[in-house]
Amino acid sequence: MRIDIITVLPEMLESPLNCSILKRAQKKGLAEIVVHDLRDYTLDKHRRVDDYPFGGEAGMVMQIEPIDRCLTHLKSQRDYDEVIFVTPDGEKFDQPMANRLSLAENIIILCGHYKGIDYRVREHFITKEITIGDYVLTGGELPAAIITDAIVRLIPGAIGDEQSALSDSFQDNLLAPPVYTRPAEYKGWRVPDVLLSGHQAKIDEWKHEMALSRTRRLRPDLLNE
Repeated sequence: MRIDIITVLPEMLESPLNCSILKRAQKKGLAEIVVHDLRDYTLDKHRRVDDYPFGGEAGMVMQIEPIDRCLTHLKSQRDYDEVIFVTPDGEKFDQPMANRLSLAENIIILCGHYKGIDYRVREHFITKEITIGDYVLTGGELPAAIITDAIVRLIPGAIGDEQSALSDSFQDNLLAPPVYTRPAEYKGWRVPDVLLSGHQAKIDEWKHEMALSRTRRLRPDLLNE
């Protein structure tokens, strides 16, 4: 999989994209993540990629021209399954969406900034608009990193134990059950006996019951009961 991220602040993505699972997935050749500085595609001598909005609204708007140049350059080299724009008014990102996107070959993620982006970009270039929540951030760089992380960790081989990703919260519309490790007792607080029993069927039943209980209590909106 290849993910191209277009941004005006590439330095914001250097650390999160080169640590832990993302770093290992790239070293293994499972994923290629390439960050593009949008300012490299402007003809403005001051490397500006924004301008004042028509209609007199406050703030600055990202211009269509440098975005078009960058997208045209990338698309001349390969086909893309999705051209994603991260925006507060997009479709809510969730685990099922991450699962679907993890099957793609090539993805572009465009990070918004300033007051917004020339709407013609959204009308003519973008195939999918995504938000990570109902709030506004300074730019789309952090959402792009989150989306990338959620997708890449699902690629077979990215995580040492592939079953680990399949048992994450939200994979089956349930929150994950509690997890414990050694010591079995600490300050009088014991690990549930069933987890120490070695009886896998009972352990699986306990995990499902706990996942269901936690979901009912913390995220009842996930249940279709």
